[in-house]
Amino acid sequence: MDEECIFCKIASKKIQTKFIGESENFISFPDKNPKSKGHALVVSKRHYQTALDMPDELYSEMFSIAKKIMAYNIKNNKATGFNLVINNFKSAGQVINHVHLHVIPRYNGKKINVLDI
Repeated sequence: MDEECIFCKIASKKIQTKFIGESENFISFPDKNPKSKGHALVVSKRHYQTALDMPDELYSEMFSIAKKIMAYNIKNNKATGFNLVINNFKSAGQVINHVHLHVIPRYNGKKINVLDI
């Protein structure tokens, strides 16, 4: 755990937030600045700076949670599509240096810039 990392603090429950899902190695919660209704993050409980640092065996667990978030948004929010985004390194738009997956629901007729997250 990185004591200065906001996602580590959330994962260790030092900062309270509304979890929408949790597994052995990941938590998920609504994005603080959502690009669309239902925009959520899937965040590793252990601190990995980028996706390159995360062990390969964790990817299936991460995307399994993302699938559940997508299914929920299709059923409950009538999402018509999704963007799954992982920004790695500052030049690619990574703001928080802790690997996380954005699950961004899309809706017909709604334009958003998913590269600006």
